[in-house]
Amino acid sequence: MSKLNVIKRRVQLFLARPAVRTASERGNRAVLGVLTANRVTATIGFWLSPFGFNRERYAVLTGKAAYHRNQRRPAATSPRLRRNVHRLEKALIMEPRRPVFALDYIEETVEAFEAYQRDPAAIDPSLARWSEDVLRAYFDAVEQDDHLAALHDRFLVAAGDRDPGLALEMDHSPFQRKQSPELSVSYDALLELAMRRRSVRWFEDKPVPRELVDQALMVGRQSPSACNRQPFEYRIFDDPELVKRVASLPFGAAGYSQNIQTVVVMVGKQDNFFSARDRHVPYIDAALSAMAFMFALETLDLASSVINWPDFEPLERKMAKAIGLEPYERVIFLMAVGYPRSDGGVPYSAKKSLDFLRSYNVAPPSPT
Repeated sequence: MSKLNVIKRRVQLFLARPAVRTASERGNRAVLGVLTANRVTATIGFWLSPFGFNRERYAVLTGKAAYHRNQRRPAATSPRLRRNVHRLEKALIMEPRRPVFALDYIEETVEAFEAYQRDPAAIDPSLARWSEDVLRAYFDAVEQDDHLAALHDRFLVAAGDRDPGLALEMDHSPFQRKQSPELSVSYDALLELAMRRRSVRWFEDKPVPRELVDQALMVGRQSPSACNRQPFEYRIFDDPELVKRVASLPFGAAGYSQNIQTVVVMVGKQDNFFSARDRHVPYIDAALSAMAFMFALETLDLASSVINWPDFEPLERKMAKAIGLEPYERVIFLMAVGYPRSDGGVPYSAKKSLDFLRSYNVAPPSPT
């Protein structure tokens, strides 16, 4: 054992002593008790540790700057167009629906649609079709004055001649629930899938076909997302050298990173938002998508393991350099993917009982 490892081992043993742990816990309780007395002291405590949230603050601010910078140039994901079209969708299904609505953002939406249509290289076909269908439904539904009629004309010019073949496809505007396909998956089958899925860390020495990953992503992309912006990206690495470089970074993969066949880095993108109020959305939306993605992997005889990514500056710098992250892009977590070894150990990971996981109608009494 090297001299450095001997020192690290001694430090670990010292910190693990009951007396040291007790003193540390008492000190933390005392300091945090003072700092959390009110918002003023909490703010002081926040600024006393400037590095704790430094990268997140920088990501949020640079994301806002990128959002506003990109408004006048088309982008494949076009967050403003996505958000506003989804707002129109929700307005179209309101009961009762007002004869005139969305006046505060319809012109902005048409402008975003025009900008998007001007650059064929930037167009995502699914966004183009969806936004066109919803805007058509909007102008068909609303009572038009001169202003709305002019916007309607601008939209029709930007949309151009409709491909006759599109009429044979499903309309992408809002529909009634009864038009949804019949469900063929039972509750028991879904529960069985959820019970089968476990975090697997031991994989066969066998490449993961990209077509299977893409099939699983088709399920993952259907997850709910605030205003349908999907502010995240699956960065997938299956080149052995890149897998080795990326998978060796997180603490959580220590001991088995050399066994990972494909590694996914889930990246949140703060440039989808004009306000810091939405800074948590990438984490929420990415987690919703990843769960569906992992269930889909199980049905394809693949397994996965989510690898925690702490907000730890030395690792953040290494990852940003390794995969080329922009300042407004944040790593949310990593995921190992592969064919599970039949003889590989799998932690049981008992889940909380429902009584400790949920509550019904717990709220303070109504003021009298």
